[in-house]
Amino acid sequence: MSTAIITPKKLTGTITAPPSKSESHRAIICAALADGNSEIQNVSLSNDVLATINAIKALGARVTFAENKIIINGSSCFATNLAKIDCDESATTLRFLIPLVAAYDIETTFLRKPSLVKRPLDPYYSCLTKQGVNLSNSENPNLEVSGKLQPGKFTLPGDVSSQFISGLLFSLPKLKLDSEIIITSSLESEGYVDLTIDILSKFGITINKTSSGFFIPGRQTFKPANYTVTGDWSAASFFAVAGAIGEKVSIDGLSLNSLQSDKAILKVLEKFQIKHTFENNCLTVFPTEFSGVDIFSAQIPDLVPPISILSALCKGSSKIWGASRLKFKECNRLKAIYSCLKNFGVELEETSDGLLINGTERLSKCSLNSFGDHRIVMAMAIAATVAQGKVTISEAQNIHKSYPNFFEDFIKLGGDVNVVSLG
Repeated sequence: MSTAIITPKKLTGTITAPPSKSESHRAIICAALADGNSEIQNVSLSNDVLATINAIKALGARVTFAENKIIINGSSCFATNLAKIDCDESATTLRFLIPLVAAYDIETTFLRKPSLVKRPLDPYYSCLTKQGVNLSNSENPNLEVSGKLQPGKFTLPGDVSSQFISGLLFSLPKLKLDSEIIITSSLESEGYVDLTIDILSKFGITINKTSSGFFIPGRQTFKPANYTVTGDWSAASFFAVAGAIGEKVSIDGLSLNSLQSDKAILKVLEKFQIKHTFENNCLTVFPTEFSGVDIFSAQIPDLVPPISILSALCKGSSKIWGASRLKFKECNRLKAIYSCLKNFGVELEETSDGLLINGTERLSKCSLNSFGDHRIVMAMAIAATVAQGKVTISEAQNIHKSYPNFFEDFIKLGGDVNVVSLG
């Protein structure tokens, strides 16, 4: 356990965005499914991605770490009949691999930290159990999966998590017959599904979109490929906010061609009318006086924490809505943001699916509970740079879940932070 103690100091300068966590997960799994060597360049080695790497190793993949890349040989992967996989706190690892081990008829025990046990799996209990898969009680720390996944029609909602759809998209191409995914509600975080389909295509897999979901031809073969992970727009969004509320900040290593949903931070900056430029893969954000906005966040839930900081420091009020799924992340993020901003002295209200935030000119010094959530730690650290006094943030070590070098980059930009270990 550790606490971050931040002395307010506006950030300025240039950093390089870390590798995309979302791309890393997907490319690693595709490589494990291919018969031969694949090279994944510029991989994020956050705790979540390490959970996926350790998972494919537990399933038989051979993984070699080289300079700024990993080499994955999937020839022996998924050849076992029995496996034990430690997912740590990674919902992505768990949700992507449940249908995959079932597709290969591998009796698997998934080990989960308490925070991961709370993350919903209902769509899988609904659709997988109808197709030959047995799942143990979802409340047990160890989730047992057995039974051979059968092809067919898979009906599931699109407003719980896109990870369930992606998990099926990895798995269904390996079955002997064709399958179909039918989405029964609006598909939120659609960009993440598009990212999955794009990376699958790089490894030789075809997914067809339909009016109601997706058609997946069976008997497909994953082919080895080399994949370079691009910069993480989710991580970049926090330092983009630092530029808007502090001094000029540049984040290099980003791609406008990326299918990451959180590239939408560019549209968010435009909506707030925050001055920014994008040249040569580098986003530069300039300090700007800006007013409140109305933001529908169903497609960009991970941007709500940084957006909330912009909303807290703008002129007027902002409405963030369509964020119901934030109640089921590493913590209830809506309540966490509400609690932290309240401690900063911000006037706000939590609604059924979002937040109403009245902007303020100053943030009070305070002690904050991060609720064990990496994105809350990062968002509040950025807010602390313009507070009226020192700010402490609990459980700061949780940045390792997605952005291990966050505080190193924070310091590179002139930030003043002391991370104290509590043993």
